[in-house]
Amino acid sequence: MRILVVCTGNRCRSQMAEGWLRHFAGDRLEVYSAGNCPKGLHPLAVQVMAERGVDISRHTCNHVDEYIHQRFDLVMTVCDNVRAACPTFGGLGLRVHQPFDDPDEPGRSDRELIPLFRRVRDEIGDWVRQWVLTDLTPE
Repeated sequence: MRILVVCTGNRCRSQMAEGWLRHFAGDRLEVYSAGNCPKGLHPLAVQVMAERGVDISRHTCNHVDEYIHQRFDLVMTVCDNVRAACPTFGGLGLRVHQPFDDPDEPGRSDRELIPLFRRVRDEIGDWVRQWVLTDLTPE
């Protein structure tokens, strides 16, 4: 199963979701993430995921246009801004939307942001875990 996770910046939420999907589903999924306005992987996303044993430090930040002609079984959008702007991909089987708060609030210190990143990390992790248990478990 090929999955693309999309958010605006491909900086935090989609990167965390990609990491959780790989963590919970292992080799049962081929997972990618992208954004319609990529801004680079956020170091706090890497840090808080590492706290849970999930290494996303080698993830790349990609634009959705890189995947526009590829087939995906599922496209997950994880922010409201990208939901309307997300293009249609060839052979799209299913589209799922679950918005999460953006933990990257400009002007705030890392000390202030870390609790936000942890909360969003855990919310995304719970959602992904439930999705994997529900939709990838053989009947």
